[in-house]
Amino acid sequence: MFRPFHVGPAGPTYRGVPLAPEEFTWPVCGDYCGGPMQFFAHLPVEYGVLSVFVCQNDPGACDLWDATSGANRVLLFPPAGLVPVAVPEKGVTLLPAVSAITTRVVTLELEEDDGDDLPPDAYDLARSGWKREPGERFGKQREVIGSLGGSPSYLDDDRLPGCPSCSGTTEFAAHLEEGIDRQTAMNLGGQLGYVFVCRPCSEGAFLTG
Repeated sequence: MFRPFHVGPAGPTYRGVPLAPEEFTWPVCGDYCGGPMQFFAHLPVEYGVLSVFVCQNDPGACDLWDATSGANRVLLFPPAGLVPVAVPEKGVTLLPAVSAITTRVVTLELEEDDGDDLPPDAYDLARSGWKREPGERFGKQREVIGSLGGSPSYLDDDRLPGCPSCSGTTEFAAHLEEGIDRQTAMNLGGQLGYVFVCRPCSEGAFLTG
């Protein structure tokens, strides 16, 4: 089951200041620049809250697309007891606008066989299902800015990341799209973002593809 989300009046936070436990320390880039990362998203899931950080201090210098580069970080927090955190004074740390996002469960409907031997991609079907909602009251397909749950769309098995702490298997948690507003979009290099989590270690991994 996929839960695509779009900008709306309530739901997970897309951009803005992160909420975290009081002992939280802002993550810094472990790749090239060593500066504080930019906060991308606050994603409530059934087992807690996922916070996604990606380095944007010198775009192109740090390998944000690589889950093992140190240029991105995914943290799993408990669902309660979170507070707004202090933002570092230097570095590219926040996106220029904050929005709430609304999730909707979308039923996947297989389209007619077009003769292609490849199985249909579930995320593509979910986005199409969103567009077909009555009266398009949930927006058009391009307004979907990600999904919670399901499986990683078009991601090769050899790119599935392990946990940065225990090296164990991570589970897929979410897709992230750049967004429809070029002035406030996340910089994903025009690609799709993938969020993974290791529940026992309370952290995860991020990559683009």
